Amino acid sequence: MDRRSIDMNKIQVFNTLSGRKEEFVPLSGNTVKIYACGPTVYDSSHLGHARKEIVWDTVQRYLRFAGYDVIYVRNITDVDDKIIKRATERGISPDRLAREYTYAFWRDMAALNVQAPDYEPRATEFIPQMIKFVQGLIAKGHAYEAKGDVYFDVASFKEYGKLGKQNLEELQSGAREQVIAQDALAHLKKSPVDFALWKSADEDELGWPSPWGRGRPGWHLECSTMVQHILGETIDIHSGGEDLVFPHHENEIAQSEALQEKPLAKYWMHNGFIQVSAEKMAKSLGNFKTIQDLLQTYSSDTIRIFVLQTHYRNPIDFTPESLAAVKTGLNRLVRARVAGLAT
Repeated sequence: MDRRSIDMNKIQVFNTLSGRKEEFVPLSGNTVKIYACGPTVYDSSHLGHARKEIVWDTVQRYLRFAGYDVIYVRNITDVDDKIIKRATERGISPDRLAREYTYAFWRDMAALNVQAPDYEPRATEFIPQMIKFVQGLIAKGHAYEAKGDVYFDVASFKEYGKLGKQNLEELQSGAREQVIAQDALAHLKKSPVDFALWKSADEDELGWPSPWGRGRPGWHLECSTMVQHILGETIDIHSGGEDLVFPHHENEIAQSEALQEKPLAKYWMHNGFIQVSAEKMAKSLGNFKTIQDLLQTYSSDTIRIFVLQTHYRNPIDFTPESLAAVKTGLNRLVRARVAGLAT
């Protein structure tokens, strides 16, 4: 494709927020600011992670090719309950575990020819900024402290649920996993759907000092803070897997827009899952193939074509046969290309 053939006024994207395709028009001239939710580094990356990274790598490459000035940010979650649990199981520090799997993630992305983002902030680098963010929410009446924890008051944000198309009554009914998982904290929270901005921690646990005592940030807080400090209050595209629509991206919208009184992102874009026997590929289900395992048999080009031959919003059914078929097709293309160059 010749760049000159691209009409930048004809690019359309599907916006999860509106539920429809929209003409892509950047917020500011030719600059496009993209934030993609990156990995929580507590284990090896699998094919599902590869799909997410390949999809958004392709999107940012295409926008650059089309002539836009892209600023692409992908975060690293290096403080999380899963990291702490895995580190305890292995008898090492959470920091060491996070560094080990951060390096493994970088190795996998390089092997898949996924370009490095312009910025790749780690959660632990933004603790002071996250504390300030929470203080701002408390001052505006959108958050409250409860015995060393700080929670976002969901009822204070009237548009909560607009991304995932849920209403507060449905969420309060307890049907969502997020609500069930928080039942043990019900005595601390005004509502079961209120989510943690700051979690208290004992002296022997991973934590940082704060106005509410020693603790660590909630998962959703880091992305809102990083977007604000690296890209500004409103960005063009916020992307990630469809499993992040609720609660992660919903909570990002609530806390960012409650504090800043501006939209967090103009376009919300989400890729579909890779499925095994109609189930999402996930570590918790034990049905995943790591990227390193796959690279023992298949080239990075084979994996990229396998991911990109399906529309990014649709699920992909993974079987060894499906990858083998892509490998055979790619080899046929390479042989044809070589034969063409030889004639």
